[in-house]
Order: sequence, then structure tokens, then C-alpha cells
Amino acid sequence: MDTSLLIPDAQASSPPALAAAPADAADVRMPLYRRLAEHYQGAILAGTLVAGDRMPSVRDLMRQHQVSLSTALQTLRHMEEGGWLEARPRSGYFVRQPRRSAIRPVQEPKSLVAIDPAQYVGIHEKVSKYIAQRQASAPAIDLSGMTCAPALYAVDTLKQAAIRALRERPELLTSAMPHNGNHTFRQAVARRALNAGMRIEADEVVVTHGCIEALNLALRAVAGPGDTIAVESPTYFGLLQALENLGMKALEIPTSPHTGISAEALELAARTYGNIKAVVVVPNLQNPLGCIMPDANKDKLVRLCEELRLPLIEDDAYTELADGNVAPSTLKSRDRSGNVIYCVSLSKVLAPGMRLGWMNGGRWHERVKMLKFTHTRANEEWTQVTAADFIASPGYDRHLRRLRQLLKEQRERMAEAIAVYFPEGTRLTVPNGGVGLWLELPSQVCSQQLFERALAEGVGVSPGAIFSNSNRYGHFLRICCGHPFTRELDQALRQLGRIGHSLADG
Repeated sequence: MDTSLLIPDAQASSPPALAAAPADAADVRMPLYRRLAEHYQGAILAGTLVAGDRMPSVRDLMRQHQVSLSTALQTLRHMEEGGWLEARPRSGYFVRQPRRSAIRPVQEPKSLVAIDPAQYVGIHEKVSKYIAQRQASAPAIDLSGMTCAPALYAVDTLKQAAIRALRERPELLTSAMPHNGNHTFRQAVARRALNAGMRIEADEVVVTHGCIEALNLALRAVAGPGDTIAVESPTYFGLLQALENLGMKALEIPTSPHTGISAEALELAARTYGNIKAVVVVPNLQNPLGCIMPDANKDKLVRLCEELRLPLIEDDAYTELADGNVAPSTLKSRDRSGNVIYCVSLSKVLAPGMRLGWMNGGRWHERVKMLKFTHTRANEEWTQVTAADFIASPGYDRHLRRLRQLLKEQRERMAEAIAVYFPEGTRLTVPNGGVGLWLELPSQVCSQQLFERALAEGVGVSPGAIFSNSNRYGHFLRICCGHPFTRELDQALRQLGRIGHSLADG
């Protein structure tokens, strides 16, 4: 969002005319009043304009942006209709409280009792059907994943780094690969880990094909077929698939949409069942909930797992996408005994197409290294050299700051649209970072039916049922907010809201 044109109030000095629309509204076919409205909506979302602030008057808009009376009036009326402004008699237009602030947050778990692993019925059939349906009808607007639009990544910088890597080392594509990954790449990620309070040396890093391979290796290092693994509820369906592939059972532990997994429920489950071999958690920007576990909860969880001698597997795919310039702390930074296995994905923050991740196996590290070698051998080296070049440069932090800001604006705009379009009773907790929104729909709305009807209309979403082996989340929905907020995206949310209203009305 270009903030050079934002006007804090009607008394501000006149800025230059509106030379260009914001990047997510640059289509010249968009009417000028819409471009101007989105310009000010961006200012509201960025906090430059807050509830109660006076908007520039019609005359001020005409003068400051060199637009006609008709365009100025249309801009203000359009923003009023969208819920951004309110008109006060003889006073003008004022920024109103965002509608999303009226949406109640997602409810806390109704019970602290874990789901008995004996109820485990498998996830493959459910998820496979969902994936097959989505692939058979590729949606025009796909909000089902958890990655950003390609344009949000540092495309040109990565391209130049890749070219430079081959120019300097043309044998990269024809040489045998280092068993545990490129040393320069491992140094680069170990240095960033050190800055985040984790003491991990380059030799203690194993490069993986994304985070899902790291999780598979971690699980195989500490458990075997038939064993029970504690997971969050809801949790990423890919983890449930991995457990089923490995012949392991999932024990779902109640997880708060605000504070993360319940340590109390985990302790009760561990003492009740006695055969839990490990616990897998996403403490920062949990998928799908989006919550960040408070530091006190992280301390408690690490201590508890050490006391119970329960291996703690940390899935860290989203920490770098948290709002602000100081990332939330990890569980691994609290690990003093090697009990935390740390699994990282760079797909969300660097580039999905590179499929890069890494891990540290804690006290199981040597076993992890051997499992990696026997399972897939080494990753190809070209992408690692490319990534290391970028990660070690000042441009990487600039990229992350830009990405976090864009995602924040997109989340806020999508949350506002959901508040306007979705049926009454919808609940939403807007996370402090990340690429996903977790919605609780009215109880009579089946998200599987919404998914199927939306897919038929060209819009993809993820129904809540695939995030659990239980039937707890049949009226929940995960929506990706990794795409710029365009007219097409706004229309897709309108469609989802209309389908939601239809299902709510029976």
C-alpha cells in the first residue's frame, strides 16, 4: 500500500493528486471513485485513520486529488455503504468502528477431555475426497491453501541469486550432493536461529524437503507403528495423514484459539493413557487456528514434557510471519535437555516452489540424520545455495517486513468483508500474523456443503472437518488470506457469504 498519498484529516495540507491506485487495485478499468475509496480503506486498515477521525470533505477530496464533484461524492457514499464511514448531519463523514470488531471471537474448547485414540477412524478417505474434488474442479479463486500469492515473494531477487549460484558454481547440477545439506545454507539458518535465542550449530542442521518431511523424520525417530502421538485439536490435516501413513494413532488434545494447546489436558491424557510417545505442536500461528501461545504457556509446556519424558516436536512454519519486527519465541529456545525436535519450513516465508525446510533433532539428532539418508537422501543443492545467498543478505529482512505488512492488510480487509457478508452468528478471531483465518460458522451451517457449493462456483476453501478425526469442526472453515484483496477476491467472499446465508436459512 502506497502511504504517500494518505490524508490524516480534512485540515491536512494538500498532497499531490492521486497518481496511481494501490498495488492491489491497479487495474485501470476500476472506476476512479473505487480506486480512491480503496486508497482510504487502506489508510484505515493501516491505522493512519482510526474510528472517529473526520474524512476530508467533498471539496477537500476534489482539491487534493483533482477529481470531480461526482467522483468525490461516489467515493464517500461507496465507503459508507461498505461500512467504513458514517455520515453525521451537518458534520460530514467520519471513520466508523470496523464491522469485524462486532464479530465475536471463536469459542474456547467446550471440554478439556482428549479424544480417545480408540475412536481413531483414519483421515485418508476424508482428506483424499477433499483433495480429489478440489483438483477435479480447479477453482478460479483458491482460498484453500496456506501460501502467499507468487507476487508477494522476492521473485527477482531469488532469480538473480539462482543465476549467480550457477555462474559461480556451474557444476552444482552435476555434482553429488552433501548428505546433510549445503554447508553455507546450514550456516545461514543456524545464524538466524541464534538471533532467535536458539543455540544450533550448522552441523546440527538437517536440510529437508519442507516441514512435512521434517515431521515424518521426527515421528519416526521417537515412535513406531501402533504408537500414540498427542496432537492439537484442530490440527493440520497433513499431520494426521502422516500419522496414518506411519501406522500411528492421533490423540487430539483440546487447543484454545487464543492460547494454544492445553497443558492441563495433555498432562491428564499422558497420565491416563500412559502410552503417548510424543506431542506435536505449532506454538506460533497455529494451523488452522492462527493463535500464538503466550510465553508462560510455552514455559509450562516445555517443563511438562521434560518431566514426563515426552518428546516435544515443534512445527515452525509461520513464526517469521508474525506481526511486528520481533518474532515470537520458540519452544526450542527454552530447550535445555534436547527434548525438543525443531522442524522448520521456508515454504511460507521464502518461496513455496523451493520446498525447503530444515530441522534439529535434539537428542535424537544422529538418528534423524540416518533416517533422512535412508528415506530420501540429500536435497538438491542449487536451491539451497540460492536460498543461503538471500537469507544471509539484508534484503531478506526487508522482504519479511514487506510480506508481514501486506499480509496484515490483507487479513484485515478479508476480516472486514467476512463481517459484512457472512451470516449472523459467524465467529472470527483475527490472528496477529500468518496467512489463514479460522471461522466458526453458525452451528446449522455444514462447511463441507459450503465447500462443495463454493467449489461449483469457482471458489476454493478448506472445510473444518478435515482438521480432525472427530466431528467437532463440521461448521468451521479455514480461508487463506495470502492473496491481494482485489475485486475478484471481494466477489468470492460475497459468494461464500451468500452460500453461508443459504445454508443457515435451511
